[in-house]
Amino acid sequence: MITSLQNKHVKNIVKLTGSAGERRRQKRFVIEGSRELSMALAGGYKVHNLYVCDTLFDRVGEGLPHGLDVHIEKVSADVFGKMAYRDESDGIIAVSESRQLSLDMLCLPANPFVIVLETIEKPGNLGAILRTADAACVDAVIVCDPKTDIYNPNAIRSSIGCVFTQKIVACASNEAYIWLKRTGIQIFAAALTASQTYYNADFTKPAAIVLGSEADGLTKFWLENADRRVKIPMRGQIDSLNVSVSAAILTFEAMRQRNLVV
Repeated sequence: MITSLQNKHVKNIVKLTGSAGERRRQKRFVIEGSRELSMALAGGYKVHNLYVCDTLFDRVGEGLPHGLDVHIEKVSADVFGKMAYRDESDGIIAVSESRQLSLDMLCLPANPFVIVLETIEKPGNLGAILRTADAACVDAVIVCDPKTDIYNPNAIRSSIGCVFTQKIVACASNEAYIWLKRTGIQIFAAALTASQTYYNADFTKPAAIVLGSEADGLTKFWLENADRRVKIPMRGQIDSLNVSVSAAILTFEAMRQRNLVV
């Protein structure tokens, strides 16, 4: 059992949790929680290390996720408290190998629907959008010029593990644009300046909705290169919605339209 806060494994988990650069360098990230770990395993992620705190895990009373073939290291409550990111946890932490998909690796259906995000900053919003993508069975999520990474612990937590259920690609905006045009996917940019409301747009054919950062919206690149601009009408005093809310509204309008023509 690990009881020392100075243990090298404990220190490494703290590094991976707190630093995107360290996650990129090691090509590893931290999974906290039995549910999230189960989803990662189901998604084909390779787990390298597993740490369990018996006092917390026994209290929760759940079994270990199926599909584990890794050495389990027991840790004390104090050590687990040092390693854990959440205020409340079920006593399981794992270190997994990260996955880097490219656009050319995506395998899409005949009539795909894709979410494209430009310079998203807040991992909580990214996680919420991934939950929407999972609920709607979106075919891919493309994160352009990201300011947060998908393995940020807040993104994993707010996505409740949907990071592991989605096809996610991080790339530059121009790469995504070229790929979308080559693939024959129509680009809809969400913009307050648009004249067309989202519910009057036709999302029944291959389509991608593009949403910008929380603070500034989309850059000129997407606004000028999109096939269509669409807006969500605002009737109150504020001029914008949270980006995750906007993504959910546009995505489920597309799903509604597609269900009507099935």
